[in-house]
Amino acid sequence: MTQAPTPTADTVRRLARTLLEDAEGAPDAAGDAARGPGVRPVAGSAGSTVWWVGARHVLRLAPDREAAVRQRRELRLRDLVRPHVPVRVPVSVAHGEWAPGLPCTLDTRLPGGSGEEHDVSALGEADLAGLLTGLREVPVRQAETLGVPRAAPRDLRTLREAAERAARRLADADEFDPARLARLTASVAQQLAARPGPLVLVHRGLTGERLVVGADGRVRGVLGWGDAVVGDPAEDIAGLARAVGSPAAVRAATLAGYGARRCLRGLWLARCDAVVRLADALAGRAAAPPPPLRSQLRRAWEAILLERVTEPRAEGGEDGHGTS
Repeated sequence: MTQAPTPTADTVRRLARTLLEDAEGAPDAAGDAARGPGVRPVAGSAGSTVWWVGARHVLRLAPDREAAVRQRRELRLRDLVRPHVPVRVPVSVAHGEWAPGLPCTLDTRLPGGSGEEHDVSALGEADLAGLLTGLREVPVRQAETLGVPRAAPRDLRTLREAAERAARRLADADEFDPARLARLTASVAQQLAARPGPLVLVHRGLTGERLVVGADGRVRGVLGWGDAVVGDPAEDIAGLARAVGSPAAVRAATLAGYGARRCLRGLWLARCDAVVRLADALAGRAAAPPPPLRSQLRRAWEAILLERVTEPRAEGGEDGHGTS
């Protein structure tokens, strides 16, 4: 496969100017008419594939063929999701190719900071509840027609074993107490196993960076729809636990109509994932830097009232919302 060129500020500026002219008939007001709009890479984007363009747009470049497929699918999926969720989803104002066979999209920039910068308020938790509710309402058949893949629910027992091994490595580095995993016994992991039932659209990439949060704590938008699947909604509860903390995630999921069993499954997915990911990062086996992963570990392991008062086996029935 031909290696994609490395994007530079000059090439991005020229591309952005062309896309802006196609979209609006004139360059972004924040730029210079001769040179084009001001551009700068978004911090943390791999290989400089995401760029701020002026004050109102974001340019996303697909770095390879696999990412190209996801980006094209994401543009169509966002249009499908938008009417069902109460938060904003980015809009593509122009798109094209930045290299042969590699698409790009110029999106509107959603106002606000990230979930890493602002805490989510009680009203923000209601926004997240609306997001989870809306995802459940997206027609699965239409999503699959767009190419959204199905993902089998993960085996919590297997993840538990991986987390136990990772916890021992973290203990050696004085990062984590393995005894905290004792509550997730083999029996509890079995009780929280996914059960057959209707599947739903799952964002499967909810992180603090992908939540657009206002200074007032309201969730204004959600980014990064390229990894969406049809599958287990507990994965999004887990993502929220790592992004905004377990108490807020469980309260949002409960407001969305998910029962105790599914919330606890999401909680333990989050906790095991956080342990494994930090251990892998410290061992040099993951690209993500340790500081954000330490924050995710802390948030996922925040105590919640539900696990103190509810045993999984006491939750006899399903709540009717997807597989968990």
